[in-house]
Amino acid sequence: MPKITIDNQEYDTDTFSDNAKSQLASLQFAQAEINRLQALLAISKTAQVAYSTALKQELDN
Repeated sequence: MPKITIDNQEYDTDTFSDNAKSQLASLQFAQAEINRLQALLAISKTAQVAYSTALKQELDN
């Protein structure tokens, strides 16, 4: 019986209605997508810094 905590309250997912299970699946998908996008943003910011540094070095030469 998996449990999840929402707003400091623990819930047993085995007791969820079909609609609640569907909402939970959507919530988990949305969180995974947020995590993926945050990772992509971190990669992009790192690339931005590298390109900016390379451009500055090129312009200083």
